[in-house]
Formats: sequence, structure tokens, C-alpha cells
Amino acid sequence: MSVELAVTPRGPYSLSFSARLSSDATRTFRDGVFTQVLDVEGRIEIARAWQAPQGTVTILAESDAGAERLRWILALDDDHSDFLRLVRDDAMLGEASRVLRGLRPVRVPTVAQALLRAFCGQLIEAKVARRLEQTIIRKICAQGPDRLHVSPTTSDLAALAPMQLRGLGLHTRRAAALVRLCRSIELERLHAQPTAAIVQRLDRERGLGPWSIGVVCLEGLGRVDHGLVGDLGLVKLLRALRGRPVEGWETAELLEPYGEWAGLASVYMLAGFGRGLLPVSEARAA
Repeated sequence: MSVELAVTPRGPYSLSFSARLSSDATRTFRDGVFTQVLDVEGRIEIARAWQAPQGTVTILAESDAGAERLRWILALDDDHSDFLRLVRDDAMLGEASRVLRGLRPVRVPTVAQALLRAFCGQLIEAKVARRLEQTIIRKICAQGPDRLHVSPTTSDLAALAPMQLRGLGLHTRRAAALVRLCRSIELERLHAQPTAAIVQRLDRERGLGPWSIGVVCLEGLGRVDHGLVGDLGLVKLLRALRGRPVEGWETAELLEPYGEWAGLASVYMLAGFGRGLLPVSEARAA
């Protein structure tokens, strides 16, 4: 069965901005087409999406469930117009919000993949972390079309011995913490809990800090109200703003003004910093 779904995104949306750096072991974004391999009720399916010039996003999938899953992954129904209005004249994010107004964080199919991404990304460069994540997923997850793999589930990661992950490149303590957490909680059940409860629950786990929890909330659960405190990009930004070395926890001050939009503010701040859209030089001069 083939399902074609034409979706008019709620609010400003750009697939190009959102998916530009989203390729991983489970998906690609090439020539304007987003391709995702999914595990749908035990079946490996492939789903694709592209955006027309007038804004409509077309999803082509093998089942209704696959189409709806990709719709969620791309955050097509999560209107962020209120955030754009909030920061339109903001000294920090005003220009970035105008230039990148269609940007939304792309999600991963499982919370387990977001948790794996968080552990892989702790205190290392993004490119190195992404290669590590890809190595692990390609080793433990089934391969689908286009040489892409399905995302890991909680049970996939719980079934591993920490030394297996260590052999694939993950630090010993992080590997142990990842397996321990996946054996103690079914991660997909976190979707039913409020963000505050999720943060409180994950914060009790050894090896998980604010940044890792932010990755799980933003990419695994689609929550935009918990920021990426301690992100190395934000550390570099704050260091440039203050002209001195800073600690990861200090980046919370960058996100505090945006309240319930702290997670989305993190995304715009990082993208804006990378594109030279933040007032860094002006702040240093002042």
C-alpha cells in the first residue's frame, strides 16, 4: 500500500532549514527530499517528504501509520508563531528569527535513539558524536531500504552488555549508564508525562546532565520547553559574548529569558550563531 499525504504546516515552516543537518544512520536529506526508515508495528517501511514552493509538504509512505509518524518527526503541526512573535525584536534572536523563521527541530523516531544520541554527544564534537551514533545503530539495528537502518528501541539498548557499546566506541561509564537506564524504564512511556516530571526523573540518573536531558526532550519527545543547557555551541557563544572562559551551567542564563520556548530558543541560537546572525561582535564591543 502507498499513502500520499499533502500537509500544510501550521505556521511558518521550512523543510530545508529544519532538515539541513538531520541525516544520520536512519535517514537522509538530499536534493530537497527527506527519507526516513521506520519500524511500523514490526514492519520496516520507508517514508519520504518534500516541500513545494508554496509551502505544502508531501509525504509518501507505505502505510497511514508511517505517514503520520513522519508527520510527527518533521513537527509539521507544531506551530511556533508565538515564539517568533516573542523574539521578533529580541536583541539576541531577533535577526535569526527573521532569517530562519521556518526552522523547527527535526525529531528522531524513538526516545531510545535520542538517549543514545545524548550519551554519544557528551563533551565531544558534534561530527565525532554523530559518527559514533551511526556506528552503534548500524551494528545493532536492522537495515532497511537505501542502506538506512531503523532506530533503536529501549529493548534493543537494554539487551546490550555495556562492554559491547564500549567496543563500538562509547565511553565505559556512559555505556553502563545507558544500558542501566534502558533496563529500568520504557522510554516511550515518557511521552505521556509532563516535561517537568521527565526532567526530574532523568536528572536522578548518573551520567545524565541538563544537556543530555535537553536532547531527549527536544529530539525524542518533541518538547520545546527544556533548553540545551551546556551545549558546546552555546558555551562558545557565551564565551564570545563575555570574552572569558565559561562553564556549561552558565549557558542557562542565555535561555532563561525564553521560558517555555527555551528548547526552541536553543535551536535558533545555535543556528544563528553558526550563520553569523547573533550580535556577538556588538556585545564584545560594548
